[in-house]
Amino acid sequence: MCGERLGEVIAELRRRGGLFAENDLRTIGIASESLQAIGELTDVDIAEVNLSKHLMQEAQDTLAPLVRLLDFWQALRWSAPIDAPRKQRGDKHAALADLLSGRFGDNLLIVLQHGATGTTIDDAPKVAAINALLDECRALATRETFLHWELAFPTAWRGLETGSPHGGFDVMLGNPPWDRLKLQQVEWFAERRPAISQQSRAADRTRMIRALQTAGDPLWADYEHASARAETMARVARDCGAYPLLSGGDINLYSLFVERAQALIRGHGIVALLVPSGISADKGAAGFFRSLSTTGRLGALFDFENRKVFFPDVDSRFKFSALVFGGAARTFATTRCAFYLHRVEDVPSRTIELGPEDFEAVNPNTGTAPVFRSQRDADITTRIYRESPVFVDRRPQRLSPPQPAQSVWPVRYTRMFDMTNDSGLFKRHDELQAEGWYPIGGSRWRRGADEMLPLHVGRMVHQFDHRASSVTTNEENLHNAALSRGATEANKRDPLWSATPQFWVPSSAEQLIDAPSWVIGFRDIARGTDARTAIAAVVPSCAAGNTLPLILATSATPQRGISMALLLANLNCFALDYVARQKIQSTYLNWYIVEQLPLIAPACFAEPLGPGTVADLICREVLHLSYTAHDLAPFARDLDFDGPPFAWDAEDRRHRMARLDALFFRLYGLDRDDARYILDTFPIVRAADEAAFGHYRTRDLVLGYMNALDAGDIDSVLAL
Repeated sequence: MCGERLGEVIAELRRRGGLFAENDLRTIGIASESLQAIGELTDVDIAEVNLSKHLMQEAQDTLAPLVRLLDFWQALRWSAPIDAPRKQRGDKHAALADLLSGRFGDNLLIVLQHGATGTTIDDAPKVAAINALLDECRALATRETFLHWELAFPTAWRGLETGSPHGGFDVMLGNPPWDRLKLQQVEWFAERRPAISQQSRAADRTRMIRALQTAGDPLWADYEHASARAETMARVARDCGAYPLLSGGDINLYSLFVERAQALIRGHGIVALLVPSGISADKGAAGFFRSLSTTGRLGALFDFENRKVFFPDVDSRFKFSALVFGGAARTFATTRCAFYLHRVEDVPSRTIELGPEDFEAVNPNTGTAPVFRSQRDADITTRIYRESPVFVDRRPQRLSPPQPAQSVWPVRYTRMFDMTNDSGLFKRHDELQAEGWYPIGGSRWRRGADEMLPLHVGRMVHQFDHRASSVTTNEENLHNAALSRGATEANKRDPLWSATPQFWVPSSAEQLIDAPSWVIGFRDIARGTDARTAIAAVVPSCAAGNTLPLILATSATPQRGISMALLLANLNCFALDYVARQKIQSTYLNWYIVEQLPLIAPACFAEPLGPGTVADLICREVLHLSYTAHDLAPFARDLDFDGPPFAWDAEDRRHRMARLDALFFRLYGLDRDDARYILDTFPIVRAADEAAFGHYRTRDLVLGYMNALDAGDIDSVLAL
């Protein structure tokens, strides 16, 4: 990852007034000739082997001064960044300024080899500071083993001896490391102090880590060193300018290798790398991937599920891609794609071809890759996008001048509590009891005038169901101690029953100020291979963790309940779920994916259906499905319903949801054949139905209700 480009360093030295002898660049030509000669040898006998060794050593010795120069320049980025803000500059910058002044040596290559020299007694402190800086940079370069590609492979470039190189590699193949730069506390301490890694709350881990410092435990120094090194590497990656597109957020090493490969490849060259699927799906990689997918430079994207076949030590659910793209001047008519691959042998039969316009159409905001299993998936999905607007269209922001994003519905997105950063606010059940709190119903606790509210998370909700599951814990799971404990039918028939969370938070928390009486929450942990992927529910006023992002109406108009009910039904329908599954390559239904989902245009809901409108039918069904407990009375009131909650009836719910799915298939312009095909892409739903009913009942109900709706019948209940 780390290394300098010769031309950039020489240009910077020239800008600063010299300190570099142009004749020193001529040694590159000599070294290149030696390396070229090595390439022409066959090493068929010991004489040629010895000659190869001699020529290689000769080339390395010739380039050594320039390597020291680039090592020094890279080490400065780590230890004493030249362009650091003035307030951050210290003694190292004073020494560096003296060194670059030329007064203690006018040829930097010689100074780096022999150290600074002074002319008067007064120079001694400055010389000592310069030499200390040189020693520190030399030690850092030795420890980190910087790689300067042009000097390591000088025959791949032309013009190195002029200080303005051009060229690069014809082909770059590789499998770069898939590790995050940020130190991962759980993994790091799991190998050294498991008791720390086993804490489910980040706040508890932080407390125990601080205790190491207080106790003078040597592990604290090791942790501090590892953490500081990781932070420095991330800072260098962001600030050096070599990774403008893929160094944001929580940096993963593979992304830096990808961008480095793009910089090192020749204009007509080809890069082929094995990388995590996030390169084509993550928001942080969107700018880079768009530069390939929408310009014709993306040659192939073959996406695999690990399934313990390729990398036994990596989670079987992990997904990775063979990414093939061209240099700046290399384009392809179409991109060959295949997804959900389990064997290399399956690539030819599963390959589909997508053009730049397909990437732009399906993910207009980001240009990221869809994950089509077949050509029919591509055809249906692109047809839906041609007829339906995306939830939030951010393409106007790419105009000049930028324009505001366009949203189908007047809503806003928020994440209320971060499960890591806000964990200091969280209380467990046993802690509440020990501190004198007492339960008052609705999973709330009180102590005097203070209250603690349940912290809802994604696993606690399901479609139209805010009481789907309570949370239990398994502290032995280092990465996810929380487990779901599904609510029973008896629980759900009780309109006073509430699901039990893992944590509670104070009602006075800043995030809860001015919280509405109800919102839409959706599960952001959802794989494209789960039973359902897009899962949303109306949840009552409560605290919500980041795994349950919230969608709030931006206006308190009388139509708020209706518009949010229509949106909720749209988010939960099979047709939209099917599209969402074409977009998810990780385990997260992130907001940038939700923004790019195609929604039914609001005007369509005003169309007549039966004795009323499409909106009337949807609101009726959403009300019955959602309002099953007293805590959602405010939602019912916003839909002009003033009665008690509806009794939980699993069979009735099955029919109402099927009627909604049938309606949305029609709204999306899909016929029975399309609906049958889409429903058959949900194998877990099919398997559950066949185990319970002996046939795929969900599909049969939806297709039956499509016929009923075509006849204008919105009330009959199918006898299946």
